Amino acid sequence: MNLHQLEYIIAVDKLKNFVKASEACFVTQATLSMMIKKLEEELDVKIFDRSKQPVKTTDLGEKIILQAKKILSESKKVHELIKDEKGIVSGELKIGIIPTLAPYLLPLFLRKFSQAYPLVKLIINEFTTDVIIQKLKFGDLDAAILATPLHDASINEQVLFYEKYYLYVNQAEKGFDKKYVLPKDIDVDRLWLLEEGHCMRSQILNFCALKKQKESEEQFHYNAGSIETLKNMVDTNFGMTIIPELTTHHLTSSQQRRIRSFKSPEPVREISLITHREFMKAKLIQCLNDCVLSVIPDKMKIKKNLNIVEI
Repeated sequence: MNLHQLEYIIAVDKLKNFVKASEACFVTQATLSMMIKKLEEELDVKIFDRSKQPVKTTDLGEKIILQAKKILSESKKVHELIKDEKGIVSGELKIGIIPTLAPYLLPLFLRKFSQAYPLVKLIINEFTTDVIIQKLKFGDLDAAILATPLHDASINEQVLFYEKYYLYVNQAEKGFDKKYVLPKDIDVDRLWLLEEGHCMRSQILNFCALKKQKESEEQFHYNAGSIETLKNMVDTNFGMTIIPELTTHHLTSSQQRRIRSFKSPEPVREISLITHREFMKAKLIQCLNDCVLSVIPDKMKIKKNLNIVEI
């Protein structure tokens, strides 16, 4: 048994196809198949049922795959320990980030991180929270930045900051002249929301104690895929939406006048850097954590200084 064989069986288990697995591992299909066959013969077990399409991992094979992942994880930690001891910050860091945060947070720290750690290759993708958690558990991501808490014992959460929510309202709306608003001031029928799947949508509905009522077919319905779309709908049409704090840093002076604060306690979302419980690349992740914190205003970092309610 060797580490390459473990990599191959993990790839086949993930992709359910020997050809695709060989391409992902940068070996020929013949080599991959032969190495897996030798491993099965050595262990005297069948890891895969090749008669199924797509390929199916056997029950015992699933247990072997789980152990293979742990072995590879531990083997990679040896290289990480050596890098840490030598003070080398290098390698590849795969990060997931939720779409409601990416456009506003990434520009703040990416250049600074790249300049500070030129030997690190960042691979960043936007995913919803559910997809991020799945990819972390499968090892497709090293870390992620999203709204917490997740209430998942297999996930480590390192709080970065607390981001307030604001009401963003069209000037023609009733109550536009109010400086502060309450959840009860929000008309659900005039509230623009993100589409299903975004955790921010659920947070807002829960905070406002809102429940979208069944609307008639004659009405116009639209669930947006981004905060920018929500703001544009408010600007050019009617109604209101709720936006997080970092979003407000990109508003024009006329748009700033459409912002309304909530009466205390103000709603916030907790933003954290998360990793899987058996994560590696601790040094890289700590560098990322420090870099993000360095660009966030101090007032957003300390929860006890805020009169807030987490949603």
